[in-house]
Amino acid sequence: MPREILVTSALPYANGPIHLGHIVEHVQSDIWVRAMRMAGHTVHYVCADDSHGTSIMLRAEKEGITPEALVAGVWQQHTADLADFGVAYDHYSSTNSDANRELTNQVWKALEAGGHVDAKPVKQLFDPEKNIFLPDRFIKGECPNCHAKDQYGDACEACGKTYNPTDLIDPYSVVSGAKPVEKESLHFFVKLADFEALLQTWLEARRAAGGLQSEVVNKLQEWFADGLRSWDVSRDAPYFGFEIPDHPGKYFYVWVDAPIGYFAAFKELCASGKKPELAPGDFERFTRPGTSTEMVHFIGKDIIYFHTLFWPAMLHGANLRLPTQINVHGFLTVDGAKMSKSRGTFINARTYLEHLDADYLRYYLASMLGPALTDIDLDLKAFEERVNSHLVGKWVNIASRCAGFVHKFFDGKLADSLPAAERARYAAAAARLAGCAALYESRDYAAAMRVIIEVAGEANAYVAEHAPWVLAKDPGKRDELHTVLTLALNYFRLLTIWLAPVVPAIAGRALAFLGEQPARFNAAAQPLLGHTIKPFHALATRIDPKQVAAMIDASRESLRPATPAPGAPAAKAGAGGVTAAVPAAPATVSIDDFARLDLRVGKVMVCEAVADSNKLLRFELDAGALGKRQIFSGIKAAYPDPGQLVGRNVVFIANLAARKMRFGLSEGMILSAGTGGSDLQLLEVAPGAAPGAQVK
Repeated sequence: MPREILVTSALPYANGPIHLGHIVEHVQSDIWVRAMRMAGHTVHYVCADDSHGTSIMLRAEKEGITPEALVAGVWQQHTADLADFGVAYDHYSSTNSDANRELTNQVWKALEAGGHVDAKPVKQLFDPEKNIFLPDRFIKGECPNCHAKDQYGDACEACGKTYNPTDLIDPYSVVSGAKPVEKESLHFFVKLADFEALLQTWLEARRAAGGLQSEVVNKLQEWFADGLRSWDVSRDAPYFGFEIPDHPGKYFYVWVDAPIGYFAAFKELCASGKKPELAPGDFERFTRPGTSTEMVHFIGKDIIYFHTLFWPAMLHGANLRLPTQINVHGFLTVDGAKMSKSRGTFINARTYLEHLDADYLRYYLASMLGPALTDIDLDLKAFEERVNSHLVGKWVNIASRCAGFVHKFFDGKLADSLPAAERARYAAAAARLAGCAALYESRDYAAAMRVIIEVAGEANAYVAEHAPWVLAKDPGKRDELHTVLTLALNYFRLLTIWLAPVVPAIAGRALAFLGEQPARFNAAAQPLLGHTIKPFHALATRIDPKQVAAMIDASRESLRPATPAPGAPAAKAGAGGVTAAVPAAPATVSIDDFARLDLRVGKVMVCEAVADSNKLLRFELDAGALGKRQIFSGIKAAYPDPGQLVGRNVVFIANLAARKMRFGLSEGMILSAGTGGSDLQLLEVAPGAAPGAQVK
């Protein structure tokens, strides 16, 4: 029976770009949405940026802009990256919206009215220099259990022990480096114990219905062992988020309004008129308890607790429907290891797109994704081989080998009929592929890809056996040639329809070549006969290993951070990418190390802001005998009027490997002094220095 389904992906945090770890989830959900629609169901697909929290407030301060300006700029980047990866949301919003504020307040008032909110004073660590209370991930120190240095305030990454931030030995603020002090503040809590029985029943029901992986439910049982503790849902000013009604200076913790953002995005969609089948009143129909509609979430395993305990508790307390499914996926590794900037394997979505086709990664991920909660490895060599062998060699190759003959001998028209043997072959392949609908629905994409590629192998074997290139040489075998070509291209069409959820861009080009745009899987039940195809153009090309190497090179950090002295606080990015102001002691270098840097004088000929970047200025330098150099430098916040830099003599590293960026090639690095953001000053040389002169 046709179903009505609301589908969401976890909200990307608005303090940085989309990377390939995010893409795993968004591609997984997009494939499911496309497949469910092709199976005949009505699906509404929404997401949003998670736009609140201390991390965003501090990053905006560092960049010298408002938090609102920061999240607006990141939203533009996120939506562009996701769209270019073929992730087709019906509506992509932000949690910093009026709709989300309204719904968050409604949920909160319902929880208060139901007696599910408590208030009590709590002691927290406070940064006396920044004058803010510090979230756990903004505090570091020595683990009280194993004594590992530089561990976060909630858990030790070395031994796995959890603790309170106040338990850390010699704690320091990741924001300023200052020693935090204890300070008391009134906080608000949601009493999760009120929902314990409800949550236990709901979790077991989800397990039984296949709406939540069994291993997830088993893990969650640990939270019930000693009874559910109340959840701290408030934060103190200054904080970027929604202020709690009637409590000035108190703000909702980001994880309160973030999941409510799913509903807010859907409410905006219902009111937008983007989808004729939706009206404003449909919001209530999808979100009330007892509805026949479904709500399906796709999330990563790092945010299980928020979605399977806190979120259902809030929904039930506010008399709203609970999720039908919560599909949890593992983490992404690259070449068997955690993504690394120094190795160039922490790859941003835009960097990937600058070098490779989005559908190639979509296919590789689909070939690895199943319903189990397992991590996924992007083996770059296997990625290259799988795309070249499966997509190009076994699928696209069918059309490229046969289409020309159809146009040369039959005016581009397929045969009007097929002999019984060929019809039987087609029916068997179509029946076998029809089983992929259930595999798509159960998120066993890897199994579906195996079936599809096995059928592609059968199609290629049929073409090789009948060798149309040989038949074409014999005018007496035109009917046989027409039959072979017609069945081969119907194999291609069949495979295209079943691959469409995974590789929508390539499949769209393939279907345009065939002269049709079927929107349902069942369109493949019967072969396409007596139909005229269009001239064939290349649909996909093989991956060149140089493309992968260039992507890795573009992702690799050009300079690694200095190693901190033993026991010293490191200037290291914490949660949200905020960097501590505590400088690490630099390692000693020899005169030979210094001599390897080719420092030169460059006269600024052009300096302009990069339109699509919050940080970058583009320089054109006169480097004397070295010629002109284009360099991108992240100092926009320090120089809002870049024209003032024209004519100045600056110092740049001339022998730094050129780096291909989204905006062009950067051929060096300009030196500046300061802590970052608006606190930067270019190093200048006296006007008498000649462009290109060495700095010694």
